[in-house]
Amino acid sequence: MPTTVRAYAAPSEAAPLVPTTIERRDLGPHDVLIEIKYAGICHSDIHTARGEWGQVGWPIVVGHEIAGVVSEVGAEVTKHAVGDRVGVGCLVDSCRECENCQKGLEQYCLNGNIGTYGSVGRDGKPTAGGYSTHIVVTEDFVLRIPEGVGLDVAAPLLCAGITLYSPLTHWGAGPGKEVAIVGLGGLGHMGVKIAAAKGANVTVLSQSLKKMEDGLRLGASAYYATSDPDTFSELAGRFDLIVNTVSAPLPMDDYLALLKTDGTMVQVGAPPEPVSVTLGSLMGGRRSLAGSGIGGIPETQEMLDFCAEHGLGAEIETISADQVNEAWERVVASDVRYRFVIDASTI
Repeated sequence: MPTTVRAYAAPSEAAPLVPTTIERRDLGPHDVLIEIKYAGICHSDIHTARGEWGQVGWPIVVGHEIAGVVSEVGAEVTKHAVGDRVGVGCLVDSCRECENCQKGLEQYCLNGNIGTYGSVGRDGKPTAGGYSTHIVVTEDFVLRIPEGVGLDVAAPLLCAGITLYSPLTHWGAGPGKEVAIVGLGGLGHMGVKIAAAKGANVTVLSQSLKKMEDGLRLGASAYYATSDPDTFSELAGRFDLIVNTVSAPLPMDDYLALLKTDGTMVQVGAPPEPVSVTLGSLMGGRRSLAGSGIGGIPETQEMLDFCAEHGLGAEIETISADQVNEAWERVVASDVRYRFVIDASTI
């Protein structure tokens, strides 16, 4: 019989979240039942629940930054045991057979992966996310959280952490590389920490200097306000890699001019509207404009191990479940440093 668990759901695109109960599937032979301890609040949760990325099936339970403890395992599970500290990110399954899945790039599954919420699982039922007390996930999509990272600060690593770790790794952030992080929010603050831990020289590009002290504390060696036009002339041709975490349209040509020859600007923020680029901005310095989306399961585990090794976790503000609607409004207003995390024991 399915398990009934407590959760917080968005009843419609305009309604506040409310407490409810949902059904979790029976434990299959390769499934893991996780008691959720903490669930991070990602802006994607809000975009999805409010229908800003298209219509979804309401009511919907969101949350894809999940940290908890294994409470039961299926009969054939070999990767996890009761009591293990584990996490679940943005994916709970994929086809596992396509070229990308075979390479551990499940985030780019050619047949369509299954998201932690707002997707349809293999059982034909909608997936429901981490704003709940328990979740059932196939063992191959459950990550091990090393002892060196607290579960509360680990939860946001399952989205914010891997979203920055993946491009920083793919484009070779490391010693001798000049890296800029655009935006110091939930994503950007992890980008600064990870890039600095990889040995890169890190600059933050933010609208104002109000978070400058934080940026330097987190590992940046320089911090510039993009509202100051002198920033773009002073930093022209400076960076090997720019990672843009901002989900609003920016003057792309101005930012591309900050790249060295053969430099790359990577988008991880996704504005809903199109942006304009003059192709000459790319051609003049053999520059690249690229995109990156989360990470696959092997790379996400690599990221968690890296964060444990370097003592990295998200900067968080822990809330009780009854504060979630207020927290959402503060996320929209960029009033959080730097990630809200729900204490799931309060659901």
